[in-house]
Amino acid sequence: MSRDPIPTWCFSVIVVKKGHRFLVVHERKHGQLWYLPAGRVEVGESFFEAAHRETLEEAGIPITIEGILRIEHSPSDHGSRMRVIFLARPKDDTAPKSVPDDESLEARWVSLEELEKLPQRSPYVPQLFRDVLDGAQVFPVSLLGEEGQGLLPG
Repeated sequence: MSRDPIPTWCFSVIVVKKGHRFLVVHERKHGQLWYLPAGRVEVGESFFEAAHRETLEEAGIPITIEGILRIEHSPSDHGSRMRVIFLARPKDDTAPKSVPDDESLEARWVSLEELEKLPQRSPYVPQLFRDVLDGAQVFPVSLLGEEGQGLLPG
């Protein structure tokens, strides 16, 4: 007996750290609150590709992914959501986006103290920043691979 497919929505969420500051995005959607660069993985796109694309679209910053902080899977009666939370650093000294467009209103580097003064979309962002500053475990990017890949590098 065959089973119906389970609808699954996949998202990349990116914590971009520069010294003791983090990149946040003033969202156009979701009540125009502040959040991390993040978004849905498009058809045919990897979590890594989505992380690079979303950070560039929403914040204007090219990144280098350093590792994975967490992989989350949240099942529900209507499907499931999977999120990969990456830790990244800026690839260069590009300034954050300052001109609004369809993706976001602006982006900026903030300290934890500055973040706590902004209206935020999610209460877990300050905790993520604290965890990173306190030396949270960062898993290698090899943790997330394509089906059928070998486990050894090379």
